[in-house]
Formats: sequence, structure tokens, C-alpha cells
Amino acid sequence: MRQINRLALAALAAPLALGLAACASGEDGGSLNGEPIDPIAAPEGTSWTQTATMTEMGGILMGNPDAPLKLVEYASHTCPACANFANQAGSALDEYVASGVVSFELRNQVHDPLDLTFATLVRCGDPATGVPLAKQGWADLNAIRDRALGDQAAFQAASSQPPETRMQAIGEVTGLLDWFSSRGISRDQGLACLADSEAVDTIISNSQTQSDELGVTGTPTFFLNDRRLDGTSWSVVETALQGAGAR
Repeated sequence: MRQINRLALAALAAPLALGLAACASGEDGGSLNGEPIDPIAAPEGTSWTQTATMTEMGGILMGNPDAPLKLVEYASHTCPACANFANQAGSALDEYVASGVVSFELRNQVHDPLDLTFATLVRCGDPATGVPLAKQGWADLNAIRDRALGDQAAFQAASSQPPETRMQAIGEVTGLLDWFSSRGISRDQGLACLADSEAVDTIISNSQTQSDELGVTGTPTFFLNDRRLDGTSWSVVETALQGAGAR
């Protein structure tokens, strides 16, 4: 489990420290037991996996917004353990979401400037692209980190720019603007999003406030119907989903 680096996040000028942090166990929110829940059809001509909204908590919710089982993941885009979970879950999580019984909400616990830049750009397009882009980022995490770590001097120079241009500069030197451009978020669109200081500040505020209020000390951390799950693997999450009635 990767833990938040508040100092690096606040300063946005510290060297990128993207190694795996110490693991921490989550609270066991108790058992979730229920009878199998019948699938819930999406509106005609749509699918739940292509349905997404931004939530009041600042998360990206994929699936039926009224699903009886609501899975929330607090994640970092530079977190190897989050990448492992995404790889383990594969298409299986999408199948649960497609049933209409489970919704999946991705919320950010931001650990470092690269993470913040990615979280900002993920929200730059249609909400329906947010979770797929996050998954692609985790699949490509090693290459993304290698490029970001390749020139620490350039990163430091970008991080030292005035606040109004800093995030754009970080997006440039880390290669994230190009990465997103190749996946449907144009450079102009990305630059505009990174220049939106209010949106960036909201991501930081949500990360810190929710981490404090919910006791989220590292990533990934999962909640199912507001109960914290004890574990970070797909097997733990799937067992909880099935125990609550997902099939």
C-alpha cells in the first residue's frame, strides 16, 4: 500500500519519489452478507460500463448510479499496488459493473506532483473516459515513471515555475501531455485543464480532507457500501462483492 507524501504534494517542488511505500492494513468494516441480486438493465441503447458521472466527493463513478452495491477505491496514479489491483481485476470488475448491481467509483489520494498531474488530466475529458484512462495509466506505469524520472533537473525547473504555469510545465517535462494526447485528450485541452488552478486545488483538497475524515492512509483502499474492506487484492474485493449479492 502506497502512502501519501503531504510535503511533496503541498510544495509541488520536491523530487519525484515514486517508490513503493510501507504497507498498512485497513479496517475490517464487518461482513457484507446478502442474497444474490438480480441484474439491473441499463437504459435502452446504453451500457452501464459506458455510463459515468462525477460525484459530490470528486470521484469518477462508473456504472449504475443507483446500484445497490457501491464500490469505492481510493487510489494513486503512481501507486504500484494500485496498478497490481487493476491488473488483477482485469475485465472481471467491468462485468460486475455491467450487471447494474455494482457501481465503481475512483477517488484520488494524491501522493506526488506526477500523480496530481495525471489526476487532473484524467478529469479533462468526458467522465466515461476517466476510469479507462486510469487503467491504461496503471498498465503503462513503468514507462510513465521512467520518463518522469529521466530528467530530475527538468522536473525541478518545471516545479519551480510560477503557480499559473507550473502544472502545464510538469505535464510537458513528464511526457503526460503527449501520453494523454495519444489517447484522445488533445494537448490544447490538456494545457487548459492543467491551467485550471481551481480544479487542481479541488483535487488536492478532496484528497487531503477525505483521507483525514475516513482514515485513508495509503492506496489502494476500498469501501463497499461505506464499509472499509480489509485488504488490497482483487480476491478480497471480489469475495466482498459476492458476499453482498453480486454475481
